[in-house]
Amino acid sequence: MHFLRPLLRNPSLKWIFIVAALVVATSRSASAEALLVVEADTGKVLQADNATMPWYPASVTKMMTAYVTLKAVKEGRMTLEQLVTVSPVAASQAPSKMGLRPGTQLTVENALAMMLVKSANDMAVVLAEGVGGSIDGFSALMNQNAQRLGMTQTSYVNPNGLPADGQITSARDLAILARAIIRDLPEYEYFYHIPSIRFGRRVTNNFNHLIGRYPGADGFKTGFICASGYNLVGSATRNGKRLIAVVLGSSSGHQRAVRAAQLLERGFASNGLGWLRPSLGTVDNLVPIDASPPNLRDEMCGGKRKRPASDEDEDTTIASSGSASGESPAMFFTSGLQAPMAKPSELLATGPAASEPMVVYTGPKKTGPALIAAVAVDTEKQTPAKRGKKLRVAVHKPAAAAAPKAEAKPDAKPAAVRHASARPDAAAKPTEKPAASAEKPKPAKPKAAAKPKSDAKPAG
Repeated sequence: MHFLRPLLRNPSLKWIFIVAALVVATSRSASAEALLVVEADTGKVLQADNATMPWYPASVTKMMTAYVTLKAVKEGRMTLEQLVTVSPVAASQAPSKMGLRPGTQLTVENALAMMLVKSANDMAVVLAEGVGGSIDGFSALMNQNAQRLGMTQTSYVNPNGLPADGQITSARDLAILARAIIRDLPEYEYFYHIPSIRFGRRVTNNFNHLIGRYPGADGFKTGFICASGYNLVGSATRNGKRLIAVVLGSSSGHQRAVRAAQLLERGFASNGLGWLRPSLGTVDNLVPIDASPPNLRDEMCGGKRKRPASDEDEDTTIASSGSASGESPAMFFTSGLQAPMAKPSELLATGPAASEPMVVYTGPKKTGPALIAAVAVDTEKQTPAKRGKKLRVAVHKPAAAAAPKAEAKPDAKPAAVRHASARPDAAAKPTEKPAASAEKPKPAKPKAAAKPKSDAKPAG
């Protein structure tokens, strides 16, 4: 290092060495993930790290499932009100899912909302069979659309992203798909940013933590399987400018949202150092990497994790330092030395903004009193008695010591009922949960152990 000292005394050469060191640090820090930020309207690439590395898509696959379905609706080959049926194949899919029994019917729009908000694997198959006749037939349609859009690194085998040989994509191809959704389906794009759904008594928030937390967030989808890590395709609009961020292989559901928010913030930041960055061209012109997808199974689902990983990970741990939250000196420099901003990790640690859940239900399209009745039927099926029975088994309570059950019907009518096609109202307050069952006498026994968690590792 002694020979570098005379060179470092020269101010201009000193800055060159600093920039080079920061670039190396940035490339090393990004090696475990694939990251990409593009302008939605032009496709201009603002940042790309491993953007053309092949990757397992997991449930971001459902972006294409919804795209193919909504294209069929737009072209008049089916309608949002059309009924689709839960088949035995659909009902047999691994979680996350709605868990509807075979033979249950529901509308296309309700199935879409369930699939995109809860990431329901059974609903993806319901839609695939309704549009393409079978999983294989629908996968062929998915691949045809991918080829037409220029997604040269993508191959689909199923409509939900559960592990399957040959199901591959890249950050580049997912950004191309996100741009196609914005361009081709503006009237249906709201499906991709529904904040939450209410099905009977259950309210499910969107797994995409950007929705309702990051200012201007307006899409798209999350995904997780052990091999892929935590994936997210997100978008946001600020001052008329819309950006798309892709994060693949993050360490948790919370961290992928933090990373996406960091990418979006740097993309939106106005700075005077843009001339230092080499032109990356457009997303379509990024050169694919000829490699095998990284397999993150050991890292994501190995024995070191405290609990089984899933796309429903509610990890809200806030990083206490810049490096822990993904903010490095290199990232600070590449953001243009802008003024400090609120850390995305802190921004996304809060709950989502208040919004009225979109009501989804089984059966044909309904409105008014008929819709209220349909919601009541779905609520009645979700009886608290079943959960009580499971609890008694978990704590090993003897049958003779069980207290008499007090029957109390839950309030069948939610505080507010919205049709599934209605756009979410960000200003509305969330619907309160129905009243709980009547209190039961507490037996004089020591406090029982908590119900053990499932060993299953569901896909997103």
